[in-house]
Amino acid sequence: MEAVITVFAVLFVLLVVLGTYATVKAVTAAKRSVDRTIAQGRRTVEDHTLRAKSLTRPGPAGEIAQLRLTLRTSMRATQDALHAGPAEDASLKESLGLFERLSVHGRELDVVLKHLESEPDRATLTARLPELRTRTERITASADSLRWAARDRASRFAEDDLDALSSQIDIEAGALRHWTDATGRASAPWPEAPAGTDEAADRRQTWPREPEAQAITPPAARPAYPWQKKPRPESTA
Repeated sequence: MEAVITVFAVLFVLLVVLGTYATVKAVTAAKRSVDRTIAQGRRTVEDHTLRAKSLTRPGPAGEIAQLRLTLRTSMRATQDALHAGPAEDASLKESLGLFERLSVHGRELDVVLKHLESEPDRATLTARLPELRTRTERITASADSLRWAARDRASRFAEDDLDALSSQIDIEAGALRHWTDATGRASAPWPEAPAGTDEAADRRQTWPREPEAQAITPPAARPAYPWQKKPRPESTA
């Protein structure tokens, strides 16, 4: 009896531990999902704000907002393109390492541009714009180069795989169209049905045929229903 109680106690403890672990994992996953959703929402709001500033603010302030929007858009698109590739691709891993180094410069420039958005000194903004514009163009050009190279590589891999698949299908299709009979002679791909009598065809028939319709089918008696009126007898007068 004590052994049974011990077994049930151990099982109860294991169930509690597993339930606690599953709960913690579910809460952690939900928290990550919420954090990711909040971060995406913040980025979307900030991008819309920058787009509005670039359109509504004339002069250097609007150009600062446009530079920041261009930088963020290019870096995010390149990041998505690189992470979309296969993880086992060694060349892609090297590209990811280069992109991480480029991201350090991109984040530094984004911070600078963000601080300059609220700069009231128009002359200072005008003086710094050429240097900021050049830095933005250099970073986005490098990011764009990595992004398009990754896309071209993925497209090339897809084309190579499609070529190999097409060749295999052609070989298999040729094999399916060629076979030999018991004597080793090649058989026609579309053999005609052997001529035979109707009795032979009936013996080969698996499913019963429908009975042939008679030339004149006698009319069946129509059912009478209680709600129908009885027909009146014909008058002999």
